Amino acid sequence: MIDLAVYNTDGQEIDSLKVDESTLGGSVRHQLLKQAIVMYHANKRTGTASTKSRSMVSGSGRKVFRQKGTGNARIGNIRTGKRVGGGVTFAKGLRDFGKRMPKKQRKLARDSAILAKLLSNNVVVVDGLALAKPKTKDFANVLSNLKIERSCLVTINNYDDNVYKSARNIPKVAVLPVAELNAGDICNHRKILFTKEAILSLLDKDQTSDN
Repeated sequence: MIDLAVYNTDGQEIDSLKVDESTLGGSVRHQLLKQAIVMYHANKRTGTASTKSRSMVSGSGRKVFRQKGTGNARIGNIRTGKRVGGGVTFAKGLRDFGKRMPKKQRKLARDSAILAKLLSNNVVVVDGLALAKPKTKDFANVLSNLKIERSCLVTINNYDDNVYKSARNIPKVAVLPVAELNAGDICNHRKILFTKEAILSLLDKDQTSDN
């Protein structure tokens, strides 16, 4: 069992939680985690680079001059890649770099990423993040009180506009609902901040799906 302290927004410990490693797979599956991270980065690539090949460039297909008898080096038409204004020899085209993984594998990779963060003491649980209005300074103070100084993934139970708008201008801080958690985003941040409601929701769903 892993003991997790629960803090309030002032950084004071007010409660604790026990997390059973078996609900998160029992151990970190490094190979599966790597596969998920490779998929995450591959799906971020746009693949929109595009250049014109010889066939796409406008111009005559006739040779500029005859091949023999001129004393000059032989040359093709004006669309060849060796001439200014010609096409690119190995032209780039639209490409889909996307990769896929089965749903169960994605879930196991996500659980492994969370377990790795728990084992390295990089998970912080806060009692709640109720903000009256969007204010970056207030959210930055909460992170400071919780001693979160580097990149952080804030995980909430349901989408909250005030939390999202308060965190979006803080460098290296991202906000995700617990339903959208994935191994790539978790591993891209040093710490992960859960609301108590979010982590209980995650653990309950995992136990329900296992049964």
